Amino acid sequence: MIAQVASGARRLGFSSRSGNTAAEGSEGAAARALRGGATSASPARHAPTSPRRARDDGLARATVPRMRALVLAEVAALTAGAAAATLARRATRGPRRPSWSLRTELVASALRATVMRSKRRGIAWLREAQAALPARIALASEVAFEPARAGGVPALACAPRAGPAERTVLYLHGGGYVLGSAHAYRDLLARLAVAARARVVAVDYRLAPEHPFPAQQEDALSAARALLAETPAARLALAGDSAGAALAVATACALRDALEPLPAAAVLLCPWTEPFASGGSMDRNADADFADREVLVAWAEATRGDPRDPRLAPGAADLAGLPPLLVQVGGAELLYDQALRFVERARAAGVEVQLEDYAEMFHDFQLQAALLPEGAAALEAAGRFLRARLPA
Repeated sequence: MIAQVASGARRLGFSSRSGNTAAEGSEGAAARALRGGATSASPARHAPTSPRRARDDGLARATVPRMRALVLAEVAALTAGAAAATLARRATRGPRRPSWSLRTELVASALRATVMRSKRRGIAWLREAQAALPARIALASEVAFEPARAGGVPALACAPRAGPAERTVLYLHGGGYVLGSAHAYRDLLARLAVAARARVVAVDYRLAPEHPFPAQQEDALSAARALLAETPAARLALAGDSAGAALAVATACALRDALEPLPAAAVLLCPWTEPFASGGSMDRNADADFADREVLVAWAEATRGDPRDPRLAPGAADLAGLPPLLVQVGGAELLYDQALRFVERARAAGVEVQLEDYAEMFHDFQLQAALLPEGAAALEAAGRFLRARLPA
């Protein structure tokens, strides 16, 4: 992410040289680390000076390209500052988690700096930050993307170029129900399509707060029904990360309750099953994950959904009769404990669950597969699970 931010800012006419030399050195060291090269840069003594930020009213008047350029410049400054702080901290106190490489910690700190800034800037700013970042699609030459629709919901389909894909996966992106898009997930979609040898259809469900819950679940259910109408249930799976994983569970429950065919399996990456949870890993991992409880609660409240609604909080849903599940969770994420509670409840309800616990990984680490080997390995494992559950 650090390398992406830096290169994107330069293309849009912003230079890290507008900051001080500490920021330049940190950004360069961080970029080298993320590319896999060694760094000999010493930690900065002072926090870097951020480039001049536009006033909020200026952002409101800006054209979309200009606004995204301003947002990207701010994210670049945040990333450089986070890199400087990370290098300084590691020099005196070591890594934040014992197993974290410099690259892992730089990615986590860059994500955290951006998400935490959204407390001041708001959801719209964070959406622009996500849209402005250049995408790295490692397997772009091995897949084909095409616009699609599923049940009237806009979607992006991704399929391997090597032969017809007999399997189909409905993918529901994360983002706390308030941000995210299929376009932003292209690297993950490509990796999952290749690993599962499947056509992956990612829908752009309606987002809160513009569209209160259960609009998101209604779109997911409509898409699932449309795919089930054209695909044998035995060859269809649900998948999603974070809030998208919760939508996958809610969709499976809705199909079960309506006595409709169920997809053959579901992949849940870092599922967000208890939006208002507190204590435990929410406190224990607060220093390692890229968000905090305040951010998560704000996003959940933006849905205007009932916190007791099992569609919004599937940790409280009746899970009996669901298809086999793969649940992946990171040991350093805020949602760790609730993911384990969900697995326990699913197993108690007779659901077959395969749990993969990635020690000391932060939330949604799979989205960083282009930078982190753990993310790439997790998506490969998800592909193997889907190949085993869905006949070719």
